[in-house]
Amino acid sequence: MIKFKLLLWLLEKLIGRAIRSKPACAAYVRGKTLTFQIRSADGIGRHYTIRDCGITSASGISPLAKFVMSFSSPGAGFRILSARDSKGAFLAGLHDQELHLGGDFVEIMWFQGLTEYLQPGK
Repeated sequence: MIKFKLLLWLLEKLIGRAIRSKPACAAYVRGKTLTFQIRSADGIGRHYTIRDCGITSASGISPLAKFVMSFSSPGAGFRILSARDSKGAFLAGLHDQELHLGGDFVEIMWFQGLTEYLQPGK
């Protein structure tokens, strides 16, 4: 549970650094306003807001989230989010019902594009 919470906190820092250090990432988020949340089924989670070429987050659940990633457990969330093959892990998580996606699918796909900038060399 602690590793999952730490990873969720760290995600804000990683996205923020990518926005500040990678011009293509900054261009990708420019003009975007989005609140989303990542959580486990037992309610451990964090919500994130992208606005004005920056990101903020807070613990807990937000009713303003445009989409929600919900993991069956904190352990499953940590394993999937920290996997080297993130796309493969997400697909396997969906297939195994360890990951459930809800909300605006277009925003989910936009977020998937944002995570590409977290990879080294992008």
